[in-house]
Amino acid sequence: MTKSEIWPLVHAERAALAGDLAGLDDARWATPSLCAGLTVREVLAHLTAGASLGPVRWMAGVLRKRFDFDAMVAYRLAQQLGASPQETLDRFRRVVTSTVKAPIPVEAVLGEAIVHGADIRRPLGLGHESPIATLTLVADYYAGSDMVVEAKGRIGGLRLQADDGGFATGSGALVTGPTLALIMAMTGRAAFLDDLDGPGVATLRDRSG
Repeated sequence: MTKSEIWPLVHAERAALAGDLAGLDDARWATPSLCAGLTVREVLAHLTAGASLGPVRWMAGVLRKRFDFDAMVAYRLAQQLGASPQETLDRFRRVVTSTVKAPIPVEAVLGEAIVHGADIRRPLGLGHESPIATLTLVADYYAGSDMVVEAKGRIGGLRLQADDGGFATGSGALVTGPTLALIMAMTGRAAFLDDLDGPGVATLRDRSG
């Protein structure tokens, strides 16, 4: 798919997440997400930051933090957190249709929307069904890349096969299950391993985190 075809998918995922979080009370905003050390509110602020930083501002942040990427991410997150959960959500709503991004593929931006959306929704008990074509696109991207997060390396020597769509990759011990769970497992989210079956799940569990 072309960039112009993928951006609407990103916008749809962001809009759905904003809608799901409307009316969330303050206590639930403090729920730990699946991103280690971050609350669901902080993950949302991270998504806002990512949709607000073009290549120039991204590189300026990297230089300011002396190539400490974790520090840069934390700095940009803090900038977008706002004074209250409602302000955090309002800031995210303003970037729902943004096409601003760091120097990464647009597929990675879509992947962040999917993965961080699940990082937020799962602990909150919120359901969401992305189109299977969208999930398959993201799964194919992660299966072939370690650029933003180690995913390709994590599934080495395994055969991943979705039971709800056409995604399949690799060879070796089999791992089967929903495409979203495979995506989350590829990106190190151990919470989704219980949704998967097959002899390769134990290997993924060892490689999670």
